[in-house]
Amino acid sequence: MVAVFAAGTGAGAVNAVVGSGTLITFPVLLATGMPPVTATVSNGLGLVPGSISAVIGYREELRGQGRRVLLLGIGAVLGGLAGAVLLLTLPAAAFERIVPALVGLALVLVACQPLIARRVRRRRARRGPARRDGGPLLFSGLTLASVYGGYFSAAQGIIYVSLMGMLLDETLQRLNAVKNVLAAVVSTVAALLFLFFADFDWTAVLLIATGSALGGLAGARTGRRFSPTVLRTLIVSVGTVALVHLVLH
Repeated sequence: MVAVFAAGTGAGAVNAVVGSGTLITFPVLLATGMPPVTATVSNGLGLVPGSISAVIGYREELRGQGRRVLLLGIGAVLGGLAGAVLLLTLPAAAFERIVPALVGLALVLVACQPLIARRVRRRRARRGPARRDGGPLLFSGLTLASVYGGYFSAAQGIIYVSLMGMLLDETLQRLNAVKNVLAAVVSTVAALLFLFFADFDWTAVLLIATGSALGGLAGARTGRRFSPTVLRTLIVSVGTVALVHLVLH
């Protein structure tokens, strides 16, 4: 119980700043002897409070982004619901094959985001201002990322940030704030489905929920002080660990 609570706290903090907190809690739940699908569902339910507390911690960076969050949130609802259904109906191996490729691509995009952003700004200067919501391409990409997030949320936030970094002219901290909202939406939608149609462990859910709520607030307070370079380095570092973990397991 102590290990699960500590893992939940760490996952909440990591999710607020980067994402991939599932890679902390999921192995701990498996180590307790919990079946993989039950562990995934229990983890998803438990991390919902952490996602919400991270949104609260980043509320200043969300100012002026209400319309954008509302539009992208629709895609998060649809994608999160689809991902949760996939988790309950498909064999794990069918989806796991593409997960390492998605995480690896996201890491490359985050690492190259400054270069990509400069090229995008030059192109916008020639063609006029871009849409503030990122257009259909961003909506479609984030919806697909939400499908993955509803199924298995590791590195979900990294994929969100990489897509928004390419298509939105915003600071990394403001993108991170939107990422936290979308992750919270996906987690909540999936959790509602799991409550009625999946097996889970209430003890694990409550321990992770308490820990992640505390960790989410602490992570947001810390992460908001990071410079774009430090935050990007942290995202790539944690994402690389996530990628190695997924490939090996």
